[in-house]
Amino acid sequence: MTTDADSFPRRHARTQRFTLGAPRAFTVAPDGSRVVFLRSGSGTDRANSLWVLDLGGGGERVAADPRALLGGASERLSAEERARRERSREGGAGIVGYATDAAVELASFALSGRLFTAELQAGTARELPTPTPVIDPRPSPDGRHVAYVAQGALRVVGAEGEDDRALATPEADNVTYGLAEFIAAEEMHRLRGFWWAPGSDRLLVARADDTPVERWWISDPAHPEREPQRVAYPAAGTANAEVRLFVIGLDGARSEVVWDRARYPYLTHVHWSAAGAPLLLVQARDQRSQLVLAVDPDSGATRMVHADEDPNWLELFPGVPCWSPSGQLVRIADEGGARRLAVGERPLTGGQLHIRSVLDVSDDDVLVSASAGEEAADPEIGEVHVYRVNELGVERVSQEPGVHSAVRAGGVTVLVSATPDRPGSRAVVLRDGKPTATVPSYAEDPGMSPRVTLTQGGARQIPCAVLMPRDYSGDAPLPVLMDPYGGPHGQRVVAAHNPHLTSQWFADQGFAVVVADGRGTPGRSPAWEKAVHHDFTLTLDDQIEALQDLAASHPLDLSRVAVRGWSYGGYLAALAVLRRPDVFHAGIAGAPVTDWTLYDTHYTERYLGDPAARPETYTNSSLVTAEGLSSPADQHRPLMIVHGLADDNVVVAHSLRLSSALLATGRPHEVLPLSGVTHITPQEQVAENLLLLQVDFLKRSLGLEG
Repeated sequence: MTTDADSFPRRHARTQRFTLGAPRAFTVAPDGSRVVFLRSGSGTDRANSLWVLDLGGGGERVAADPRALLGGASERLSAEERARRERSREGGAGIVGYATDAAVELASFALSGRLFTAELQAGTARELPTPTPVIDPRPSPDGRHVAYVAQGALRVVGAEGEDDRALATPEADNVTYGLAEFIAAEEMHRLRGFWWAPGSDRLLVARADDTPVERWWISDPAHPEREPQRVAYPAAGTANAEVRLFVIGLDGARSEVVWDRARYPYLTHVHWSAAGAPLLLVQARDQRSQLVLAVDPDSGATRMVHADEDPNWLELFPGVPCWSPSGQLVRIADEGGARRLAVGERPLTGGQLHIRSVLDVSDDDVLVSASAGEEAADPEIGEVHVYRVNELGVERVSQEPGVHSAVRAGGVTVLVSATPDRPGSRAVVLRDGKPTATVPSYAEDPGMSPRVTLTQGGARQIPCAVLMPRDYSGDAPLPVLMDPYGGPHGQRVVAAHNPHLTSQWFADQGFAVVVADGRGTPGRSPAWEKAVHHDFTLTLDDQIEALQDLAASHPLDLSRVAVRGWSYGGYLAALAVLRRPDVFHAGIAGAPVTDWTLYDTHYTERYLGDPAARPETYTNSSLVTAEGLSSPADQHRPLMIVHGLADDNVVVAHSLRLSSALLATGRPHEVLPLSGVTHITPQEQVAENLLLLQVDFLKRSLGLEG
């Protein structure tokens, strides 16, 4: 299936959802003199270059161009690097990540498995000869060395390319030093496995041994001549990788960091700054208890700084725990029914704010990302703002309605803002709170603006986005397409332009599109997020409640309701047509989790518990059990199942087991296998045609053809 090269599906795929060409990954120099960032050359260019913005009037300049550094050669990625990018959902090319020294004068990055450094003030870049393939190179704070991982070993090389050597070498094939294990990268926000000391003389290094983890095989049926990929996948209820931590000096001295790993096996966060001893956040496997530990870097001994417990689970937050410059512990905690920022033992925010992350900590304040809490006078549906918080109060940095984030250092803040009335995002440089520059974006204009209404539905006031066709002007009810993610960590109802583009395109095909963020989704309150504990089916109840309530105020034809989704949204779509065919008349399940015993430990056990101890919670939330297939025999609804055969996150076994269960009970369904596709679909032609095939299926299933 093909379409016009200028159609929305083609442009959406070619531009990677209109993200290519937008500046990202900002770093601000501590003296406030420059901003470093990544950006590709156009809205269709996947290859990112490293840029420097001189705030002293020198303008922008390229610090490292991947095409020049590779001499025009194509990139070659190792299997380890491809897996790392899959965990971070990275679809770009060129320089996709970098690290700097403390002064932000030296940057290092891997390109095609080779190690490069860039002198950010001089604007020159060069390759350092090292063993390959290189992963995650990071300069020491003083800029004199670069540490990196190659073939599972943590190595260090002088910034001039001298004295390359291994500091820690794996003792067995299944051991790595300096890399995040699968679930740390996939579920804990921890994408790295080593951390420099502020004094640049040693490092904290994670050692991961995935020998205990079950081995799964992922093959490509379209290429039977290729060997299957062997992956270590820690499914719910099975063994995790064993993770230990060491302090390793540049002289090779080594001390193991000691804590109760049997009780707290998850190493979720590491912080090491000049403000205090290294900090660890370690969690129990059931994620109901955790400890903040301070490390003695000489002996490896630890002492408890803080302990948390929660009857459901403890959420992890970007940026914390950490020390303030004065040596106080900064953390985010679910206390008193709200998600609060605490410095020391004192909460600095209340129920008006729902804290989401800590962006920066200075002598004067803490910069945070937050949405409106349940005690706020205005719910500000879908908005996320940046705030300065200290003992004197709270000040909002971002003003216009939208979704905002920030990076700050040296009195300079880069505020990145996405708003409902403007395509893409805008990066504004603030000095002492006043705009001084804007970082240009080369992202393409989508050429369309969503006709979206942000509202609330049902007695629970479920956040919703309703999108109508742009040419719709009548009162006639329209067939409905529910377009949710609907699960943990997946907020879809946002006050921004581009996140609603695909929903708007579906609306323009003749649907009223409804996006609902029910219980379990982030951004409202701890109780809202944790309501799904031991029962994922509540997320379907909220989709139905929102749909039926909105029908009273919007032209929705409830006799023709379809649902589509990907990942958790795919699970929710299949759940909808299987459990509630009286409400939903067709569904598209993309990469759905269908059997939760096949999904990973840290995510699944957080919500559903240990499958050995609570098998009923897995059975109730499954799609392939008798409970999952419990709809009446005369109410079978069309279901399209879409899955990438190379998916190593939600493996294709989920969809195959669902198809087998449906076939055994005589239920109609279609299966669309995507050869060579992982959990994300960066391939332009695949992504484009996937949209077109979905519309075709929906129109056929709802009787809208002709």
